[in-house]
Amino acid sequence: MNRIFPGEINGHLIENTAYKIMQDIKGADMVLDIHSSNIFLREVMQVRINIQTANELIPYARILNTDFIWVHNAATVLQSTLAHSLNTAGTKTLVVEMGIGMRITRKYGNRLVDGIFNLMSGMGMWKGKKPEMIAEPFVSTDGEVIFMNADVSGVIIPSVSHSTAVRKGDILCQIVEPFEGKILQDVLSPVDGFVFTMRTYPIVYEGSLIARIYKPSELHP
Repeated sequence: MNRIFPGEINGHLIENTAYKIMQDIKGADMVLDIHSSNIFLREVMQVRINIQTANELIPYARILNTDFIWVHNAATVLQSTLAHSLNTAGTKTLVVEMGIGMRITRKYGNRLVDGIFNLMSGMGMWKGKKPEMIAEPFVSTDGEVIFMNADVSGVIIPSVSHSTAVRKGDILCQIVEPFEGKILQDVLSPVDGFVFTMRTYPIVYEGSLIARIYKPSELHP
């Protein structure tokens, strides 16, 4: 369904459902579209924002108690998604991505609840006690995002986890041949940075995404 928004009142069942969801939510003060990752990757708590709405939404994302704000143009925040459709309609919407697909990470859930109350407090919607500790996220526009892909097919043996600071040349993982255990590739970090995405599914094929690293700029070490 998250590829057919804003829907169509006279469309088929799913299109009509998407249309009615849009009409129900549109006009809210703030919408959070909360996702886990897919079954292949583990993500730190992050907010993903369309570059077209970054100036308006980054101040809200900063107080949501996440680790990272990724401003980009990927399909997660672009056309035919709920978030893009709502933002286009004038309803502020943040996409939150965290954890791994098909699983519930209690720690992240609890953190996000604190972040939601902090956001509500900042927007004047909550008058109760605010969380005492709120994370200060990295923002991708203060640096760049590096994609690490497999050069060969095989089984990965991770050397680091997500949410880890790495140095240029550190081994992220090894890709091995599954029958003999022969090392086919040492996957090395090309930069000093912060691993915000790490592959958890052990089988990789040539070109498979292994990790994403945030590299701070010289002005934001």
